[in-house]
Formats: sequence, C-alpha cells, structure tokens
Amino acid sequence: MMNCCGLLTEKKEPVPLKSIDAQLEVKDHVATLVSTLTYENKEDKPLEAVFVFPLPGDAAVCHFSAQIGETHIVAEVKEKQQAQEEYDDALSSGQQAFLLEESEQSPDIFSLKVGRLPPGESASIRLEYVTELAVQADDGLRFCLPAVLNPRYQPQGSEGPSVQVTSVPASLVPYSLSFSAQVSSPRPISKIESSCSLEPLQYLNADQTQATVKLGGGHKFDRDIELLIYYKDAHQPSAVVEAGQASAKPGSLMGDPVVMVSLYPEFPQSVMSSLTACGEFVFLVDRSGSMGCPMNNSTPQETRISSARDTLLLLLKSLPMGCYFNIYSFGSSFEHIFPKSVEYSEKTMEEALNKVEEMGDNLGGTEILQPLKHIYSQACIPKHPRQLFVFTDGEVGNTKEVTDLVKKNADSHRCFSFGIGEGASTALINGMAKEGGGQAQFITGADRMQPKVMQSLRFALQPAVEDISVSWDLPKGVSATVLSPPITAIFQGQRSLIYAQLTLQSSEEADGTVTVKYSLAGHPSQSQLHFNLKPAEDSGLTVHRLAARTMIRSLESEERTQSEQNDEEMKKRVVELSVQSGVSSSFTAFIAVNKDSGESVEGPLVRRNIPTPFFPMGVMAAACSAPPRHLMKCLARPQPKAMACMAPTALACADSLYISAMPEPCSLLDMSALSAAEPPQPRKDPVLQLVSLQKASGCWMLDANLAAMLGKTSEQVEKAKPPSVNNEVWASILALIWLHGFKMDVMEEWELLAMKAASWIKAQNAPHVSECVEAGNTLLGCAVKKEALGI
Repeated sequence: MMNCCGLLTEKKEPVPLKSIDAQLEVKDHVATLVSTLTYENKEDKPLEAVFVFPLPGDAAVCHFSAQIGETHIVAEVKEKQQAQEEYDDALSSGQQAFLLEESEQSPDIFSLKVGRLPPGESASIRLEYVTELAVQADDGLRFCLPAVLNPRYQPQGSEGPSVQVTSVPASLVPYSLSFSAQVSSPRPISKIESSCSLEPLQYLNADQTQATVKLGGGHKFDRDIELLIYYKDAHQPSAVVEAGQASAKPGSLMGDPVVMVSLYPEFPQSVMSSLTACGEFVFLVDRSGSMGCPMNNSTPQETRISSARDTLLLLLKSLPMGCYFNIYSFGSSFEHIFPKSVEYSEKTMEEALNKVEEMGDNLGGTEILQPLKHIYSQACIPKHPRQLFVFTDGEVGNTKEVTDLVKKNADSHRCFSFGIGEGASTALINGMAKEGGGQAQFITGADRMQPKVMQSLRFALQPAVEDISVSWDLPKGVSATVLSPPITAIFQGQRSLIYAQLTLQSSEEADGTVTVKYSLAGHPSQSQLHFNLKPAEDSGLTVHRLAARTMIRSLESEERTQSEQNDEEMKKRVVELSVQSGVSSSFTAFIAVNKDSGESVEGPLVRRNIPTPFFPMGVMAAACSAPPRHLMKCLARPQPKAMACMAPTALACADSLYISAMPEPCSLLDMSALSAAEPPQPRKDPVLQLVSLQKASGCWMLDANLAAMLGKTSEQVEKAKPPSVNNEVWASILALIWLHGFKMDVMEEWELLAMKAASWIKAQNAPHVSECVEAGNTLLGCAVKKEALGI
C-alpha cells in the first residue's frame, strides 16, 4: 500500500514558516541543538500551520516554547491524548495553542502545530533536544541534523496510521535554514568535516579545545546537515557526574545525581589479527524503486543499487573459506539466492555473484518485515554465529515493528545496518543495529559505501564478546542503579555507554570505580574507569535527560511486547517518566496554550501544511538531457491506485511518492526522447575489476584478464615469472603488489581479501616468494616490501 503523502497544492498557497535557525553546542560527545522556527501569517485569516519534520531517532526532545510579541509560553509535557484535547479545546475557544508530538510509527518524525496564528502576527518557536554523538569507524563523532524527509512506505497490513507528510523537491523549499556549531572538549579538536559547504573552522583558544563553524550560505535542502568531529586521542574513557534538580524529589531520577560513563574497550592485537573463519553471513539488500536514485548529485551515474552491487562483490570476495552465506533482496516482495544458507566455495560464490549482477531497483515498495521474518525462521547453523547485514535507504513507515522483530531475535544473531542516501531513517538504521547488537553506518553525500561496509565486516569477523557484566566499587553509603539496558555487544575501539542513578549519603568528595568484564575468544578481559563522585558544575540536566530518554525507549520497546494488562502499566510508567523529566515519548506531547492574550482570535481557521524537502526529485532537473535509468523506469511504470486522486504533476517512483510543483511533465519531458536516450554507464573501478578476478580461496589465476588489468600483456607477465614458481602464486603476488603499490588510498576496501590472499600464499609453502616479490615490483614499477604483503 502506498503511503499517500500530502500534495503541495497547485494554488501556490503561502507557507507561514519563514526561517529555521539551528544552533548546535557539542561538549565532548554530547550535543545540544536549539532550533528557532519563525512563523508569519501574511493572510487575512487565522492559520493553523502543521509541520511534519525529521529529528534524530535517538534525540531527547526536552524543551518547546513559543514567543508571540511580548508573551513567552513554555510548553509542558502531558499524556498525548490529554495534550491533543487541550490543543483542540484551545482552538475551539479562539486561543492560540502549540503542540509538538512524536510519530507513533517512528521516533524520528515529529509533528509541530501552530494553532490560531492571527493575521499579520508572527510567532517564534524554540525547540531543543540533546543526543549522544555516534562514533564512526574512523574515530570521528557524527552529528546529523536531518533536513530531508523522504516519504515513508507503509506496508500492506502494517499496524497504525501512516505518517502524513507534505513534500516538495529540495529546490522548492520556501523557507531558509541557518546553522552554526560550537564544539568544546578536554582534548584538542583536530578537524570538522561535512558533506555540506561550511565556512572555515575557527578556533576559540590557543590549545584548540574550542572551535566554532557555520553552514555556508544558500543551503539547497538536498542533503542532511552532517558534521564529523575529530578529536586528538579520541578513545579516552570518561565519566560525567551531574547533580540532580534541586526542586525534584530526592530518590527520583531527576532528584538524584546521575553518572554517564563512556568506555572504549581495546582488544589485544593477537585477537584482532586472528579473524574468525566461521559464521553465517546473511546479506539483505533493498531493491525498491528509490534504490535507483543517485548516491549523490555529483556522480548521478552511480546509483544506490549499483553501489550495493559493488559492495556485495567486495563482501563475497572477503568472506573466509568454511563459512556459510546467503543473499536476500526485497521490495514489495522478497527473493533469496539460495533456499537456505550454503557453504562458501568457488561454486556458490560465483553463482551468487552472477545473481548479484542482475539485481536492479525493480521490486517495488520497501517491505522489509517479511524477509526478516523469513531469515529468522531459518535454523541457525551450529558453531556458525549468524551475522546479518541490512542495506536500505530506510524509507519505511513501520519502523517500530521492524526493530521489535530484530530485538526479539537478538540472541540468535548480530545485525549490521546501513542507511543509504539522504533522508534514511535514523530510527530504523540505528534501531536495528542497537537491538541486534551490531553497528549502524550512514552513507551520505560523497561517501563511498564500500569502506564503511568492509569496516563492519571486520567487526563481524571479530570473535563475539560474551558474558558481559558491569560492577561498581563505590564508597560506603553510595549506591548505583544502572538505568541503561544491559550491554549486549562490544567492538574494538567503539564506545560503550552506561547511565546510572547515584544515591549519595554525604556531600564529601570521594572516588568510585566501574568495571565492565567480558570474555573475548575464551579469555577473560575487562575495561575499568576510576572517577570522582563530585557532580560537575554548570552541566544543566543534559545527562539526566539522556538517561531518561534511554529508559523511555527501553520501556516503550517492552510495552510493545507485553500483555494488555502489563501494557497499560508500562505505558503509565513511560508517561510518568516523560512528564517528570520533561523528555518527549511516543505516549506524551508538548502542549502550550496562550492564556494571556485576553482576546480570542476570531474567524474561520485555515490549515497550512509546511512542506518538507525530499531528496530524489533533485535529479528531475537533469531529466530532459540525460535521464538516469531509474527515472525512465519510474515513468514507464503503471501508476499505483493511490495516485488516482492526485494532480497530474505527481510522479511515482515505486516505493515513495515524489511530488512535483513543476508544470505538467509532458511539457518538460518528451517521452519518446526519454526511452531513446542512452543512460550513462558507470566506469568500472580498477580495484573492483581486480577483485572480480579473485577466487573464493583467495588466489588469482594467471591469465590474459589479470595481465590486462595490470596493464601488461600475457607475454610480459609470463616472461617476468621466476622459474619453478606456481602460476597462481605468481598471479596472487602480482595482485597484492598492485593493490599495495597503487591503491593504498582505498585499503579499507580490499584489506580483508588481501589478507585472505596472503594466507593462501603462505599455505602453499611456495619457494622463491622473495624472488617473486622482487620480480613483481620490477614488472609493475613498484617498491613494495614482502613484509607489507603479509607473506
């Protein structure tokens, strides 16, 4: 079933939202974002402005207020139905009211209603949230301000109402956005990167521990605003103790001190170098229509699905011999290459690669639930832990159903999720990885999918950490109650967060210790941190709100799987915690009513939907000259039933509804020209060409294809081979030299398959290896040492 998103009408109705100003403050790995939305009613009737917009799925929304003239109204958190009734009652009685609520289907979508804005009046809305920044594979901390909200596909038969979104192409967004960030840390800030245009980074002090940066002018709304923040010596464990709220009841979450502990477990090098050779690797790939969209505007020939195909090639070549694997793909229906996971061999690898080459963005919608159920219904293979890799652009409407299913099966697998392109749902991607004990990655802007996915494969090949426990060594009279869910997964260099409520009997300064113990490859290990129990000054209630958010999300998840009686009790606990902490939840909303205006706002109320930008239509402008393949497919497909009532300017792209505010399509697009145009063919990457020639065992064959790939003739390669050397050994050494000599800049992509090749060479006990390396360097014009090749 198509999610029927709101059309931007052809009447060109004015949009009351004029500007959004977002100010970010980052302290170490915690971010606070304050957004100010300015509304102005230029019509002659009172308005209700409705804005559906994305926020990070793990954000704790903790403040909502409105400024109308001299009047400042701070919203309260109330049970959702009560808040909605108060809002409706206020509008009915002519009062101004403001309502902010989280979507019941997905925690990364919010609805903001500004009710009864009088003609000629302005209102300024302030929205604040806090969030932890995720650690990336390259040690950067990622902040993302979602600016793109792609329509979410609502699968047939899924629970609850769909999210109603008014969408326009990014180039037609009628309001402006400004963004600035101030970053501070105990450690120096190395750099700040972004997929958006930034003004130069400005350091605020000599030791470079404080800096500020601003978004360049003219943001086009064609991408989310992403910041990657890099600190020197990033992997430093820390603990922040925050004092409770003076007005809150002692013994309550907000009344007691709360500690946030950040640990970065470091595994022994011996464990890191001995990657496991067992496991069942299941790859689940989105093949919905939106996967035909470009990865980014600068390389329109590289679509999401083509990048996924290239990534699958690297993954399949990097798997260890002896493991098991299967590949699923999904849209409105799903397919699998093998009826069940098969042992990895040359035969099964080649069969899978042939099927991967045929994968297109032609399976319709984004129904991820059914393939997941099928995967989980398959019996696990003894001594081969299941590792699930999910690739999707995340445009689904049943996020909570999906993450609940992953959580239900968390004991049988680890889930690694990848959000592809702008507007991927953070709640879906982060939620699947969190519930599945894996890692989430986002591929946006000019990012390449391959290095991020290969980093996650390296994590998946690490031995699973087992028997994780947390213990506290605290002075007499001090106790700790852990608020966060149990740690279920630990990866090398990745942060583990623990929130705990502290009960202090005295105000004397003292120290405490927290220890995380675990078993790694059968060996007991631990990470430990000593910290001072004295609360930090001027830290506000950030840590308390993050702890409350963690508890709320955990309780909401439990509520969805409880019996009806327990369900009501759990919901009551969520509402109490949300109201007490001032942090939003799926069962509460922020409500503010202007009771001081004295006069009621008369006249019929006119509703105006504030449009949100979506990404793929950015491609439309170029459609006349060189339409990409996915666009021609979209235009050629029959229109779904959901479009029957819509204006002819609506274009459907399989799983999402893309709304055009342009003139009639036929006036811009000559359909015959579209079908005749030759789509640009992506140029084959040299690394992928070489990788495609590798065998499942890790070796290469000495043939004309390899010679051509190396830029040599078969005769040149044969002539340079030392006597009495096996052809496959010689070919494999040449391939490794070429990779090390010319492609070190993308080493993350080929490192695992190179390690497999080196292991194969060593297993052959071949003579004259040093002579081969020397001859190979001479042939290829390199100077790679034998030790660098790992042979």
